[in-house]
Amino acid sequence: MSKISNCLWFDDQAEVAANFYASLFKNSKILNVSRYGEGAPLPAGTVLTVDFELDGTKFIALNGGPMLTFSEAVSFSIDCADQAEVDHFWNALTADGGQESQCGWLKDKFGVSWQVVPSAMPGLISGPDPDGAGRAMAAMMGMKKLDIAELQKAYDGE
Repeated sequence: MSKISNCLWFDDQAEVAANFYASLFKNSKILNVSRYGEGAPLPAGTVLTVDFELDGTKFIALNGGPMLTFSEAVSFSIDCADQAEVDHFWNALTADGGQESQCGWLKDKFGVSWQVVPSAMPGLISGPDPDGAGRAMAAMMGMKKLDIAELQKAYDGE
């Protein structure tokens, strides 16, 4: 069991976000929901934290109020086996108000930053052929959602 959990500060959407994330990843679940008691900064009964697990990684979602927001300085990287996984996570995380960015990065509807990255990526942008790696890197820089076939074509010089 890990001693470290990722804590995500939400205004008031901790439970909705945790349920959404748990629905996207295999082997994921809500572990516990705690609520504010009397005399707390938010009304008694309001969700305080949601402990959840995404494919073995523990998270805590905290309803802390609007004082803090997410930034791109912290993101979560998803290692995708193939284009179908890239498409699945990209489409789900950009839906309902998410925002695409460059090079496989996006912000979801809650403002959390994610990197949706194919497992093949390191071999393409730092592979044994420096020219191919440079072409793959240039191709990646022009993409939002990463396209494995196009990256491979760039690496191969096609």
